[in-house]
Amino acid sequence: MLHKLNKAIEYIEAHLGEENLQSHMFQHIETEEYQFRQVFYAITGITLTEYIKNRRLSEASKKLLAGASVTDIAYEYGYQSIDGFSRAFKKWSGILPSQVSKKQQGKLYPQLSFVVTCKGGHSMEYKIQQMPVFFFAGVSRRVPLQFQGVNNEIVKLAQSITPDQREEMHRLQNIQPREIVNVSYQSDTNFLEESGELTHLIGVLTTEPQVGAGLEILARKAGTWAVFPNEGPFPFTLQDTMARIYSEWLLTADYKLADSLSFSFTKMDPNRPDYAYSEIWIPVTENRGN
Repeated sequence: MLHKLNKAIEYIEAHLGEENLQSHMFQHIETEEYQFRQVFYAITGITLTEYIKNRRLSEASKKLLAGASVTDIAYEYGYQSIDGFSRAFKKWSGILPSQVSKKQQGKLYPQLSFVVTCKGGHSMEYKIQQMPVFFFAGVSRRVPLQFQGVNNEIVKLAQSITPDQREEMHRLQNIQPREIVNVSYQSDTNFLEESGELTHLIGVLTTEPQVGAGLEILARKAGTWAVFPNEGPFPFTLQDTMARIYSEWLLTADYKLADSLSFSFTKMDPNRPDYAYSEIWIPVTENRGN
C-alpha cells in the first residue's frame, strides 16, 4: 500500500489539470478505491478530493505569482468559470486570484510523500478467521457518515427494533461471533467528508437463508476476515482502532481489503460507565504484491 500511495501522488502531480483525475488515477495504480480512500484519510487527516483541490490551488498560486492570467489558470485546473475559481481560491488563500500578482502574496500546499517511521511501543492485536458462507440478518437504514462520537441515527435504528425482531434474531444466531453486530457498507464514493452516507445494519450472523419478522438479509461468501479486539473508553477506543487498521495495519500487513464492508460488536462493561470490549471484523485477502 505504501508503494501505491506514493505512485498515486506521482500521478496526481503529473495530471493536476486532468478533468477525471481521480478515476484515471485509480486505474493507473490498480487498487481498490474504497480502501485507498480510507487509508489516505487515516494517514493524512484529509480526504483525497481535498488534497487534490489544495494541490491545484497551490500550483495555481505559484503560476499567478509568476504573472499568469486568472482566466488561463482557472481553466487549466479544471474550473468551469472564472467566478467559481475566484471563490474557491479566495476561500483557500484569503485573497482573490487577481490580487496575487499585484500583492506578490501566495500560499503553498506542499506535495505529500509517504514514508514508514518507527514510533514504537504501541502494539495492535489481531487474529485471522476463516468464515463459511453466512448471512447478516437484521434491520438497516442509510445513515450519515460520522467518525467521532455517537451517531444518533444509528441509536434511532437500534431503538426501532421490535421485540419480535429481537426474538427472531436470537433464533437465527448460530455462528460466531454470537453477538448483535453493527455492519457498515455501501458508503458514498466521496466518503470521509462527513457529508455522505452509508448503509448501517444492526443484526446477527446466521447460516439460515430464510428469515422472518420483517428482517433484511445480506449474504456473504466464504472467506478470510481479520479480527481486531479492543477494550477501553467507548466509542473512542473503537473508532481509534478502526483508524489504526487503515493507517497502520493495512500499510504493512500481508493482507488487503477484500471489499468495503466491515462489522463490529460492542459489549459494555456494566461496572464501568462508557467502557467496553469491542471487536472489528474486516474481510481480507492475501496481499500477493504491491
